[in-house]
Amino acid sequence: MSDFKNLDRLLQKYVDDGLPNCSCMIAKKGEILYENYFGWADKENTVPLTADHVFRQASLTKIAMYTTGMMLYEQGRFLMSDPLYEYFPEFRHSTKIIQLPNGTLEEVPVEHPITVKQIFNMTCGLPYEMIIGGIPVHHPTAKAMADEMKALRANGYFTLRDQIKAAARVPLAFEPGTRFLYGFASELTAGLLEVLCDKPAEQVIKEMLFEPLDMDSSANFLFGDLESRLVKNYYLKPGKTLADPDCLTVPDKVHEASFVGPLGTVPGFARVITNCRDYTKLMQMLANGGIHNGEHILGRKTIDLIRTNTLTPTMIKEDFSNDYLAGYGYGYGMRTLMNRYEGQHNGMLGQFGWTGGSGTWAECDPETGLSIVYMHNLQPNLEQYHHLRMREVAYGCL
Repeated sequence: MSDFKNLDRLLQKYVDDGLPNCSCMIAKKGEILYENYFGWADKENTVPLTADHVFRQASLTKIAMYTTGMMLYEQGRFLMSDPLYEYFPEFRHSTKIIQLPNGTLEEVPVEHPITVKQIFNMTCGLPYEMIIGGIPVHHPTAKAMADEMKALRANGYFTLRDQIKAAARVPLAFEPGTRFLYGFASELTAGLLEVLCDKPAEQVIKEMLFEPLDMDSSANFLFGDLESRLVKNYYLKPGKTLADPDCLTVPDKVHEASFVGPLGTVPGFARVITNCRDYTKLMQMLANGGIHNGEHILGRKTIDLIRTNTLTPTMIKEDFSNDYLAGYGYGYGMRTLMNRYEGQHNGMLGQFGWTGGSGTWAECDPETGLSIVYMHNLQPNLEQYHHLRMREVAYGCL
């Protein structure tokens, strides 16, 4: 029998030590084993966190987006080997940055075009704005991406299609498929959903995935009463720690509206808003053969494909290796556990999931039907401290 006293103690300690809020849900084969909520949805007004509150998911959106993408894959809507330019013609003549023997950098044509596989496994060579993995930010790719995105923002609102056209003008950081680089591949995947379904990617995810899973409190946009249930978006003030008094701040409404709003109001591609109960439905579907309440959502073997490592040992060593990612490889849009010892991970090999920069984390295991979903909202999210401790205690309780 599972005993979750240690998990309760840990999550309460997080809040006692200054984290505004956190929640966690653990389920196995459709049964909820653990659910609890700690801290405040609104700390200043002493509004306790409850099951009904929703969190900004940031990059945990990838689990939903890439699952939706693989549903379209199962429908034969694309092949992983398809050149990206079949969907975005502006990528037909991509260039890349190479380093010459004398150390100078030069922009040259790519040898092979970006493929769909390379936007699913983050090897296309395009970073997020000002983020380029281990490559210095003065790298021409980083500078070009920053310049293109700055120009877009100067014009105010822009669509995802506008953003993709701008990114197509950026030279890739390397030959597609040869390195892992976390970044703009997510926007390209969202754009693929739009092209294939002829509607906003946010709407595709809701209609194809969230609605069949009965995820009534989930979307990439505000609807119904979600805004009133959204936890405050806390930021840790520069130079402060959670132990310091007056260490938290909340961005103004203009800043918030650039990330969260009704459908069609957020520039580019908006991220998911949801809670532990709803995201557990998604993770349980992935953990239990693609079935939800007796309905087929996604094939079991397709789920196995999602969690199959796609990175070479060199890519893992050079591009996907730190204390937080240790022991994992990367499949289609999600990490997958390959080595328990390297990761000091007390779960099962083949477990897969991802993390959100707002403080969210989820993982599931198709061999046992287990899923764990954890959420807090804080930026920077202090993920290594909170997620890894939560992970080892949660699995230990089982």
